[in-house]
Amino acid sequence: MTDITAEELKLKIDNNDDFLLLDVREEWEYEEFNIGGKLIPLGTLPGTIDDICDTWMQKEVVVHCKSGARSAAAKAFMMQQGFENVRNLLGGVIDWQSKFS
Repeated sequence: MTDITAEELKLKIDNNDDFLLLDVREEWEYEEFNIGGKLIPLGTLPGTIDDICDTWMQKEVVVHCKSGARSAAAKAFMMQQGFENVRNLLGGVIDWQSKFS
């Protein structure tokens, strides 16, 4: 699946599309600013992946972090685990904030 831009993600949120928004930043980053979504820091993802497997394995998951690097790693890991539709937010929260904050 192709990655997603901030504009595309905003449309999905505004349209109440059915997808999982997954934030892989650290808790303190999430507390400073977040766009919603489920917080699972990248370092804890391998140990918590089972919590989302059953529901989201075949559905769309959008992963984001500060700049897109950690979320790209999370996307690769999730695809290896069998997730079928994982998209990385290009530019991360930095790009989001530059457009919508």
